[in-house]
Amino acid sequence: MLKVYVLSRSFGKFSEKALKLVESVAKIECNLYGRLSEEELLEVIKDVDGIIVGADKIDRKIIENCRKLKIIAKHGVGIDNIDLKAATDNNIVVTSAPHTNAESVADFTIGLILSVARHIPQAHFSTKHGKWEAPRFIGNEVYGKTIGIIGLGEIGYRVARRAMGFSMQILAYDPYISFEKAKETSARVVDLETLLRESDFVTLHVPLTDETRGMIGKKELHLMKKTAYLINMSRGTVVDENSLYDALKEGKITGAAIDVYSREPPSKDFPLFELDNVVVTPHIAAYTREAMSRMDETVAEDIVKFFKGEEPKHIANPEVLKTFRKKAT
Repeated sequence: MLKVYVLSRSFGKFSEKALKLVESVAKIECNLYGRLSEEELLEVIKDVDGIIVGADKIDRKIIENCRKLKIIAKHGVGIDNIDLKAATDNNIVVTSAPHTNAESVADFTIGLILSVARHIPQAHFSTKHGKWEAPRFIGNEVYGKTIGIIGLGEIGYRVARRAMGFSMQILAYDPYISFEKAKETSARVVDLETLLRESDFVTLHVPLTDETRGMIGKKELHLMKKTAYLINMSRGTVVDENSLYDALKEGKITGAAIDVYSREPPSKDFPLFELDNVVVTPHIAAYTREAMSRMDETVAEDIVKFFKGEEPKHIANPEVLKTFRKKAT
Protein backbone atom coordinates (compact mmCIF):
# COMPACT_ATOMS: atom_id res chain seq x y z
CA MET A 1 0.00 0.00 0.00
CA LEU A 2 1.15 3.55 -0.69
CA LYS A 3 2.51 5.42 2.32
CA VAL A 4 2.37 9.16 3.11
CA TYR A 5 4.41 10.58 5.97
CA VAL A 6 3.08 13.73 7.64
CA LEU A 7 5.85 16.02 8.87
CA SER A 8 3.59 19.03 9.38
CA ARG A 9 2.52 19.21 13.02
CA SER A 10 -0.80 20.83 12.16
CA PHE A 11 -2.03 18.86 9.15
CA GLY A 12 -5.43 17.34 9.76
CA LYS A 13 -6.02 18.99 13.11
CA PHE A 14 -8.79 21.20 11.77
CA SER A 15 -10.19 19.03 8.99
CA GLU A 16 -11.09 15.41 9.51
CA LYS A 17 -12.11 15.41 5.86
CA ALA A 18 -8.50 16.00 4.82
CA LEU A 19 -7.27 12.98 6.77
CA LYS A 20 -9.97 10.78 5.31
CA LEU A 21 -9.13 11.94 1.81
CA VAL A 22 -5.46 10.97 2.15
CA GLU A 23 -6.38 7.71 3.89
CA SER A 24 -8.51 6.81 0.87
CA VAL A 25 -5.37 6.42 -1.24
CA ALA A 26 -2.52 5.78 1.20
CA LYS A 27 -1.52 4.75 4.69
CA ILE A 28 -0.69 7.78 6.86
CA GLU A 29 2.22 7.91 9.29
CA CYS A 30 2.77 11.00 11.42
CA ASN A 31 5.77 12.63 13.03
CA LEU A 32 5.27 12.31 16.78
CA TYR A 33 8.77 13.46 17.73
CA GLY A 34 8.84 17.20 17.03
CA ARG A 35 11.56 18.78 14.89
CA LEU A 36 13.78 16.05 13.40
CA SER A 37 17.47 16.18 12.52
CA GLU A 38 18.41 15.42 8.93
CA GLU A 39 19.50 11.93 9.88
CA GLU A 40 16.24 11.24 11.72
CA LEU A 41 14.25 12.65 8.84
CA LEU A 42 16.04 10.43 6.34
CA GLU A 43 15.27 7.39 8.47
CA VAL A 44 11.53 8.00 8.84
CA ILE A 45 10.83 8.88 5.20
CA LYS A 46 13.27 6.56 3.42
CA ASP A 47 10.52 4.27 2.15
CA VAL A 48 7.52 6.57 1.78
CA ASP A 49 5.71 7.46 -1.43
CA GLY A 50 4.72 10.95 -0.35
CA ILE A 51 5.39 13.49 2.37
CA ILE A 52 3.33 16.37 3.69
CA VAL A 53 5.83 18.93 4.89
CA GLY A 54 5.49 22.04 7.00
CA ALA A 55 8.64 23.95 7.96
CA ASP A 56 11.14 21.07 7.71
CA LYS A 57 13.89 21.54 5.15
CA ILE A 58 13.71 19.08 2.28
CA ASP A 59 17.04 19.34 0.47
CA ARG A 60 18.71 17.42 -2.32
CA LYS A 61 20.29 14.87 0.01
CA ILE A 62 16.93 13.93 1.45
CA ILE A 63 15.23 13.85 -1.96
CA GLU A 64 17.90 11.67 -3.54
CA ASN A 65 17.95 9.21 -0.63
CA CYS A 66 14.19 8.58 -0.71
CA ARG A 67 13.97 6.27 -3.70
CA LYS A 68 10.22 5.64 -3.51
CA LEU A 69 9.28 9.28 -3.06
CA LYS A 70 6.84 10.49 -5.70
CA ILE A 71 5.25 13.66 -4.25
CA ILE A 72 6.17 16.39 -1.77
CA ALA A 73 3.09 18.31 -0.65
CA LYS A 74 3.79 21.58 1.14
CA HIS A 75 1.31 22.23 3.93
CA GLY A 76 1.56 25.95 3.33
CA VAL A 77 2.06 28.54 0.64
CA GLY A 78 5.81 29.16 0.34
CA ILE A 79 8.03 26.34 -0.91
CA ASP A 80 11.40 27.93 -0.10
CA ASN A 81 12.22 25.07 2.31
CA ILE A 82 12.00 22.53 -0.53
CA ASP A 83 14.78 22.10 -3.10
CA LEU A 84 12.50 22.43 -6.11
CA LYS A 85 15.28 21.79 -8.63
CA ALA A 86 16.31 18.59 -6.88
CA ALA A 87 12.72 17.41 -6.84
CA THR A 88 12.33 18.21 -10.53
CA ASP A 89 15.62 16.51 -11.40
CA ASN A 90 14.27 13.38 -9.72
CA ASN A 91 10.80 13.61 -11.30
CA ILE A 92 9.13 14.26 -7.96
CA VAL A 93 6.00 16.39 -7.97
CA VAL A 94 5.88 19.33 -5.56
CA THR A 95 2.55 20.85 -4.63
CA SER A 96 1.55 23.68 -2.31
CA ALA A 97 -1.60 25.31 -0.99
CA PRO A 98 -1.62 28.80 -2.51
CA HIS A 99 -4.08 31.47 -1.42
CA THR A 100 -5.51 29.33 1.39
CA ASN A 101 -4.14 31.63 4.09
CA ALA A 102 -4.54 34.96 2.30
CA GLU A 103 -7.51 36.25 4.30
CA SER A 104 -5.93 35.26 7.61
CA VAL A 105 -2.56 36.85 6.84
CA ALA A 106 -4.24 40.04 5.62
CA ASP A 107 -6.24 40.24 8.87
CA PHE A 108 -3.08 39.70 10.89
CA THR A 109 -1.19 42.36 8.95
CA ILE A 110 -3.76 44.99 9.90
CA GLY A 111 -3.64 43.68 13.46
CA LEU A 112 0.12 44.17 13.62
CA ILE A 113 -0.13 47.65 12.10
CA LEU A 114 -2.58 48.66 14.81
CA SER A 115 -0.54 46.93 17.50
CA VAL A 116 2.75 48.63 16.68
CA ALA A 117 1.20 52.06 16.02
CA ARG A 118 -0.82 52.06 19.26
CA HIS A 119 1.57 50.08 21.52
CA ILE A 120 -1.19 47.56 22.24
CA PRO A 121 1.03 44.61 23.35
CA GLN A 122 3.10 46.82 25.65
CA ALA A 123 -0.02 48.40 27.17
CA HIS A 124 -1.56 44.97 27.68
CA PHE A 125 1.53 43.65 29.44
CA SER A 126 1.82 46.74 31.65
CA THR A 127 -1.84 46.73 32.69
CA LYS A 128 -1.84 43.01 33.49
CA HIS A 129 1.10 43.64 35.80
CA GLY A 130 -0.85 46.13 37.88
CA LYS A 131 0.38 49.34 36.29
CA TRP A 132 -1.64 52.25 34.93
CA GLU A 133 0.67 54.01 32.49
CA ALA A 134 -1.68 55.55 29.93
CA PRO A 135 0.57 58.54 29.03
CA ARG A 136 3.41 56.13 28.24
CA PHE A 137 1.44 54.58 25.38
CA ILE A 138 0.63 57.58 23.22
CA GLY A 139 0.68 56.24 19.68
CA ASN A 140 -0.17 57.21 16.14
CA GLU A 141 -3.38 56.96 14.14
CA VAL A 142 -3.64 54.59 11.21
CA TYR A 143 -6.66 56.29 9.66
CA GLY A 144 -5.80 58.39 6.61
CA LYS A 145 -2.11 57.45 6.58
CA THR A 146 -0.14 56.05 3.62
CA ILE A 147 0.50 52.33 3.41
CA GLY A 148 3.14 50.95 1.08
CA ILE A 149 2.52 47.36 0.06
CA ILE A 150 5.49 45.49 -1.38
CA GLY A 151 3.97 42.59 -3.29
CA LEU A 152 0.40 43.04 -4.46
CA GLY A 153 -0.38 39.34 -4.82
CA GLU A 154 -3.21 37.47 -3.12
CA ILE A 155 -2.25 38.67 0.36
CA GLY A 156 -1.09 42.18 -0.55
CA TYR A 157 -4.30 42.74 -2.49
CA ARG A 158 -6.38 41.79 0.54
CA VAL A 159 -4.32 44.05 2.79
CA ALA A 160 -5.02 46.90 0.38
CA ARG A 161 -8.75 46.20 0.45
CA ARG A 162 -8.72 46.32 4.24
CA ALA A 163 -6.63 49.50 4.21
CA MET A 164 -9.34 51.16 2.15
CA GLY A 165 -11.59 50.84 5.20
CA PHE A 166 -9.15 53.08 7.09
CA SER A 167 -9.18 55.63 4.24
CA MET A 168 -5.47 55.01 3.74
CA GLN A 169 -3.56 56.19 0.71
CA ILE A 170 -2.25 53.01 -0.91
CA LEU A 171 1.08 52.68 -2.71
CA ALA A 172 2.11 49.40 -4.31
CA TYR A 173 5.40 48.06 -5.61
CA ASP A 174 5.39 44.79 -7.53
CA PRO A 175 7.26 44.16 -10.81
CA TYR A 176 4.68 41.49 -11.65
CA ILE A 177 1.69 43.54 -10.60
CA SER A 178 -1.82 42.98 -11.86
CA PHE A 179 -2.95 46.46 -12.82
CA GLU A 180 -6.59 45.36 -12.61
CA LYS A 181 -6.05 44.40 -8.98
CA ALA A 182 -4.23 47.66 -8.31
CA LYS A 183 -7.15 49.56 -9.79
CA GLU A 184 -9.63 47.68 -7.58
CA THR A 185 -7.81 48.93 -4.49
CA SER A 186 -7.12 52.46 -5.77
CA ALA A 187 -3.43 51.68 -5.29
CA ARG A 188 -0.89 53.94 -6.94
CA VAL A 189 1.81 51.78 -8.52
CA VAL A 190 5.25 53.23 -7.82
CA ASP A 191 8.89 52.19 -7.74
CA LEU A 192 10.38 50.85 -4.52
CA GLU A 193 12.24 54.05 -3.63
CA THR A 194 9.10 56.18 -3.93
CA LEU A 195 7.13 53.71 -1.81
CA LEU A 196 9.75 53.74 0.93
CA ARG A 197 10.04 57.54 0.98
CA GLU A 198 6.31 58.27 1.07
CA SER A 199 4.80 55.50 3.21
CA ASP A 200 3.89 55.70 6.88
CA PHE A 201 3.57 51.91 7.01
CA VAL A 202 5.60 49.59 4.77
CA THR A 203 4.37 46.00 4.69
CA LEU A 204 6.09 43.11 2.92
CA HIS A 205 4.18 40.36 1.10
CA VAL A 206 6.67 38.81 -1.32
CA PRO A 207 7.89 35.23 -1.69
CA LEU A 208 11.50 34.45 -0.86
CA THR A 209 13.49 34.34 -4.10
CA ASP A 210 16.98 35.33 -5.18
CA GLU A 211 15.43 38.64 -6.22
CA THR A 212 13.76 39.38 -2.88
CA ARG A 213 16.39 38.05 -0.48
CA GLY A 214 17.80 41.03 1.42
CA MET A 215 15.68 43.52 -0.54
CA ILE A 216 15.23 45.69 2.56
CA GLY A 217 18.61 46.62 3.96
CA LYS A 218 20.37 49.67 5.38
CA LYS A 219 19.94 51.75 2.24
CA GLU A 220 16.21 51.03 1.97
CA LEU A 221 15.55 51.59 5.68
CA HIS A 222 17.28 54.96 5.54
CA LEU A 223 14.95 56.01 2.73
CA MET A 224 11.94 55.60 5.01
CA LYS A 225 10.41 58.37 7.10
CA LYS A 226 11.62 58.59 10.69
CA THR A 227 7.97 58.29 11.69
CA ALA A 228 7.42 55.14 9.59
CA TYR A 229 6.87 51.51 10.57
CA LEU A 230 8.04 48.32 8.83
CA ILE A 231 5.89 45.18 8.93
CA ASN A 232 7.47 41.95 7.68
CA MET A 233 4.96 39.25 6.78
CA SER A 234 6.95 37.53 4.03
CA ARG A 235 10.17 35.74 5.06
CA GLY A 236 12.82 36.73 7.56
CA THR A 237 15.67 36.96 5.07
CA VAL A 238 13.80 39.45 2.88
CA VAL A 239 14.90 41.99 5.50
CA ASP A 240 18.46 42.45 6.76
CA GLU A 241 17.72 41.97 10.45
CA ASN A 242 20.94 43.61 11.62
CA SER A 243 20.20 46.72 9.58
CA LEU A 244 16.64 46.76 10.92
CA TYR A 245 17.94 46.57 14.48
CA ASP A 246 20.29 49.51 13.85
CA ALA A 247 17.56 51.58 12.17
CA LEU A 248 15.18 51.03 15.08
CA LYS A 249 17.79 51.66 17.76
CA GLU A 250 19.06 54.82 16.05
CA GLY A 251 15.56 56.19 15.41
CA LYS A 252 15.83 55.99 11.63
CA ILE A 253 12.31 54.52 11.70
CA THR A 254 9.78 54.56 14.54
CA GLY A 255 8.85 50.90 14.85
CA ALA A 256 8.50 47.46 13.33
CA ALA A 257 6.29 44.40 13.57
CA ILE A 258 7.80 41.03 12.73
CA ASP A 259 6.16 37.62 12.27
CA VAL A 260 8.99 35.93 10.35
CA TYR A 261 12.70 35.46 11.04
CA SER A 262 15.87 34.39 9.24
CA ARG A 263 16.14 31.58 11.76
CA GLU A 264 13.01 30.02 13.22
CA PRO A 265 12.74 29.88 16.09
CA PRO A 266 15.13 32.75 16.77
CA SER A 267 17.64 32.50 19.60
CA LYS A 268 16.61 33.91 22.97
CA ASP A 269 19.18 36.68 22.58
CA PHE A 270 17.88 37.74 19.15
CA PRO A 271 18.73 41.47 19.04
CA LEU A 272 15.29 42.68 17.95
CA PHE A 273 13.81 41.20 21.14
CA GLU A 274 15.67 43.84 23.14
CA LEU A 275 13.78 46.76 21.61
CA ASP A 276 10.57 48.28 22.94
CA ASN A 277 9.54 49.64 19.54
CA VAL A 278 9.16 46.18 18.00
CA VAL A 279 6.14 43.85 18.10
CA VAL A 280 7.11 40.23 17.54
CA THR A 281 5.00 37.11 16.97
CA PRO A 282 6.01 33.46 16.28
CA HIS A 283 5.11 33.12 12.57
CA ILE A 284 1.38 32.79 13.25
CA ALA A 285 -0.19 35.02 10.60
CA ALA A 286 -1.74 32.03 8.83
CA TYR A 287 -2.81 30.29 12.03
CA THR A 288 -6.59 30.46 11.98
CA ARG A 289 -8.96 27.53 12.02
CA GLU A 290 -10.42 28.62 8.70
CA ALA A 291 -7.06 28.92 6.93
CA MET A 292 -5.72 25.67 8.36
CA SER A 293 -8.85 23.81 7.28
CA ARG A 294 -8.60 25.20 3.74
CA MET A 295 -4.91 24.35 3.65
CA ASP A 296 -5.50 20.79 4.89
CA GLU A 297 -8.11 20.09 2.25
CA THR A 298 -6.19 21.69 -0.60
CA VAL A 299 -3.13 19.55 0.20
CA ALA A 300 -5.21 16.39 0.60
CA GLU A 301 -7.13 16.90 -2.64
CA ASP A 302 -3.92 17.24 -4.65
CA ILE A 303 -2.42 14.12 -3.07
CA VAL A 304 -5.55 12.16 -3.95
CA LYS A 305 -5.50 13.47 -7.52
CA PHE A 306 -1.85 12.52 -7.89
CA PHE A 307 -2.17 8.97 -6.62
CA LYS A 308 -5.26 8.45 -8.78
CA GLY A 309 -3.23 9.41 -11.84
CA GLU A 310 -4.79 12.83 -12.24
CA GLU A 311 -3.02 16.17 -12.48
CA PRO A 312 -2.67 17.99 -9.14
CA LYS A 313 -4.24 21.43 -9.19
CA HIS A 314 -1.44 23.28 -7.39
CA ILE A 315 1.77 21.88 -8.84
CA ALA A 316 4.92 23.96 -8.35
CA ASN A 317 7.09 22.19 -10.95
CA PRO A 318 4.87 21.62 -14.00
CA GLU A 319 7.85 20.38 -16.01
CA VAL A 320 7.46 16.95 -14.37
CA LEU A 321 3.90 16.58 -15.65
CA LYS A 322 5.08 14.34 -18.47
CA THR A 323 6.28 11.74 -15.99
CA PHE A 324 4.09 12.18 -12.92
CA ARG A 325 1.53 9.57 -14.00
CA LYS A 326 4.28 7.04 -14.39
CA LYS A 327 5.66 7.88 -10.92
CA ALA A 328 2.21 7.55 -9.37
CA THR A 329 1.83 3.92 -10.42
